[in-house]
Amino acid sequence: MTEQEMAASENNYFNWKRLFFIFFGISLFTIVYLSPSWPDAVDPVGKHFPLTREAKAALALFLLAGTWWIFEVVPIGVTSLLIGVLQALFLIRPAKAAFNDFMDPSVMFIFASIMIGFVFTKTGLTRRLAYRMLIIVGEKTSMIYLGCFVVTAALTHIMAHTAVAATIYPLLLIIYSLYEEGEEPTRFGKGLFIGMAYIAGAGSIVTLLGAARGAVAIGFFKEIMGQEITFFQLSYYMFPIGWLMVFILWGFFMIFFKPEKKVIPGLRERAKNLSAALGPITKKEILASIIVLMVILALALRSHISFLEPVNKSAIVLISTVLFFLFGVLDIDDLEDIPWNIILLFGGAMSIGLCLWETGAAEWLAVNWLVMFKEANWFIFVLGIAFFMMLMTNFIMNVAAISIVLPVALVIAPYLGVAAEVIIFASLVTAGMPFLLLVGAAPNAIAYDSKQFSTGEFFLYGIPASIILMAVVALAVFVIWPIMGMPVTIPR
Repeated sequence: MTEQEMAASENNYFNWKRLFFIFFGISLFTIVYLSPSWPDAVDPVGKHFPLTREAKAALALFLLAGTWWIFEVVPIGVTSLLIGVLQALFLIRPAKAAFNDFMDPSVMFIFASIMIGFVFTKTGLTRRLAYRMLIIVGEKTSMIYLGCFVVTAALTHIMAHTAVAATIYPLLLIIYSLYEEGEEPTRFGKGLFIGMAYIAGAGSIVTLLGAARGAVAIGFFKEIMGQEITFFQLSYYMFPIGWLMVFILWGFFMIFFKPEKKVIPGLRERAKNLSAALGPITKKEILASIIVLMVILALALRSHISFLEPVNKSAIVLISTVLFFLFGVLDIDDLEDIPWNIILLFGGAMSIGLCLWETGAAEWLAVNWLVMFKEANWFIFVLGIAFFMMLMTNFIMNVAAISIVLPVALVIAPYLGVAAEVIIFASLVTAGMPFLLLVGAAPNAIAYDSKQFSTGEFFLYGIPASIILMAVVALAVFVIWPIMGMPVTIPR
């Protein structure tokens, strides 16, 4: 068989596979949408949660979008646009609500974070940082993995994990360019970029600065339980779990994505030469650094300075984008290089998440899941909540997942003699690490832009990673947190 015939055969196979999953997603949508009414969900105190026509349609759309995202039957941004279109066509939500989600402040935060990473690359700051890192970690690819992962995790303690991923991503591109394995994806490339996404999630659980989910969960805890969890209390219990996951994931990537080369000979010397060739730091690098540091400082001090507290964090981060153009760091041509596919992906993720939330579909799912554990052993109940949170946060924003799951879980907990603290901390661990779908977290989608892996590969390797995550949660709940003084059970 000639090369042309082989290529044609592969294309035909791909087209048939693509067509199958296109129609599979449409079939799931049709079956759920046209099915008769489903029974109400009923919580332990007898409250009913009906599944309305709109909520059932939201579940149908959820299945269609998930199938198309996983198997990438069309560009992921196009699937996101379909989410808004179908909400309007099938009267699931008003068109204004469905499409406004694409400009949600959270989506704009991701946009601004990506722009920061883009500026670091254009000005040369990324190259400067990458070469310095390689000089420190040396020529072993295992140490390059570890160095990149440790830096990523550490930064998420003081910055939102989206901003960290956007900053680290171009740095990884520079490091990978020195690997010299041609244009085809490699195991090292897959491990480097998927690893960055996973590690950003693991590091972000350690402090309240890593993501908004922690503050939301603590707010619910205070409202429902009347108790306060402090910044340092959260970090005390989360630090060992977050860093345990960082090092376990390092081992995971050394097994599943063992680099083709153990050593890159002469890398340290080459990095020194390239670093020296960059010359002294430029005015644009200094200007970009000052703008970014000012934004980070404003975000960090937002909860401590009264006039900054009401200002949305997305507005603060977007100031950096405006300043980059205002001071000439970026120009109009740079807008063509923005990964709009990734921005649209998060617009669609926001839209489907709010659709499930506002129609009541997500609450219906949460109640049905959690009541299955109302007679279970306390340990199984906690793991059941953590597992459901892990699944939900892969499809909808983790803040929404927490808002749906925690109130129900905290109501059921006293009946089983489970302490509220262990529920909130176990939930926050899994909410921070969506390893299955790109829409689960911004770092996942940012890593995908490297073109080192497909959405299917990300999902496939996310399965064993999620199993490891659940094993670590079980260890934390049963051993680590009780030793550290966390109450896990209470008298019934």
